[in-house]
Amino acid sequence: MSMIRDLRAVVRPSARPVPPKEAAAPFEPDTTTSSAVVDCAVYRDGARVESGRTLSPQEAMREARRDGGFVWIGLHEPTEAEFAGIASTFGLHPLAVEDAVQAHQRPKLERYDDSLFTVFKTVHYVEHDQLTANSEVIDTGEVMCFTGRDFFITVRHGGQGSLRALRHRLQEDPELLAKGPSAVLHAIADHVVDGYIAVADSVQDDIDEVETEVFSPGRNGGVSRGVDSARIYQLKREVLEFKRAVAPLQRPMQLLSERPMRLVDPDIQKYFRDVADHVARVHEQVMGFDELLNSILQANLAQASVAQNEDMRKITAWAAIIAVPTMVCGVYGMNFKYMPELHWKYGYPVIMSVTVALCLGIHRTLKRNGWL
Repeated sequence: MSMIRDLRAVVRPSARPVPPKEAAAPFEPDTTTSSAVVDCAVYRDGARVESGRTLSPQEAMREARRDGGFVWIGLHEPTEAEFAGIASTFGLHPLAVEDAVQAHQRPKLERYDDSLFTVFKTVHYVEHDQLTANSEVIDTGEVMCFTGRDFFITVRHGGQGSLRALRHRLQEDPELLAKGPSAVLHAIADHVVDGYIAVADSVQDDIDEVETEVFSPGRNGGVSRGVDSARIYQLKREVLEFKRAVAPLQRPMQLLSERPMRLVDPDIQKYFRDVADHVARVHEQVMGFDELLNSILQANLAQASVAQNEDMRKITAWAAIIAVPTMVCGVYGMNFKYMPELHWKYGYPVIMSVTVALCLGIHRTLKRNGWL
């Protein structure tokens, strides 16, 4: 059990970088190996077996089955032709192979006779100086994992989510790798979910920024006119993409943590509970983000409506004030010969004074009532 105690420290290292060993140098495919293969190695007793030359997946499989251990193969966006030979060598199920090549799958766990097929959505936060209506906040990719008795195959899609650093960290703990392919499956699951937690914290900062702008007071302490609704809607769309990555993963993690599986080491299985708990926590956060953005969007629209009502009220108030001189001028603009005060010496200044007094009185009354 001592080698399992340090499992969290291996999968979640400190900020101090761990220099890779010379024996763990990345695999460089040669002309006999598929260009989609990023790394291919045999692990025996928790250590990477160095043969002095690069092995093809077929050669690695033969060596592992002859001398013991397991094969870990990493591929990046393989074509159907590039993956066909590997699928045939390891006896992968055709349906799982089709999903791995085509990508765009939802997170899931499928059990076949002699292997497990797991799909993870990787999530990466896209840094931006200012959130706009076209800002990309979340970039997603996929990692498909084939877990067998003596092999582990990862198929990665997208520019993010490289597993090379994770492989190096695992190679630093031979006792953990000695547990077999299920230890690698847990490490990848934990690595992906840790990425969810980091992205959730960054998205929370974006939501807080938008929320502050929406509820900040307007000019002169008046009602805020809100922010561009398109920015809020764009952030809501990105959160929806995040939710599509997190929500479907809950059930697979529960199955891996609760149901005994012959391909999952019992000592490793208990650690899937921790991953399942983190997935549930992130899912709650994402659902909260969605509800909060709905409330912010509604509040923003309500503030815009209140601001428009204020504008209309001010226009109405000024129209009422202007109506007084308009009425007076309209009366004295009529072409009647006999009109009161028409020939009176003080008629003009009196009428103008009365008009100004009425306008000032109306203005004061409307301002006191909050219309101006």
